[in-house]
Amino acid sequence: MATRAYILIKVKAGKTKDVVQSLKKISGVEQAHSCFGRPDIFVFISVPDERALSDVVITKVHSIEGVEETDTHIVAEG
Repeated sequence: MATRAYILIKVKAGKTKDVVQSLKKISGVEQAHSCFGRPDIFVFISVPDERALSDVVITKVHSIEGVEETDTHIVAEG
């Protein structure tokens, strides 16, 4: 079963639009929306497993210029 998660992202001022465009190019990202308030961006992602999620967050999301901080919440199947 796929691992689904919400990634909440804080970005540097003036970088939100560029970060959202970069996020939408990442495999597994189903939605990426800039928002007013905190955090700056909400992302919904679906990947094969938690290892793939960790890889995406650490190697792809954190490497995008302007990303300052992430907070990842794995969806609990209920």
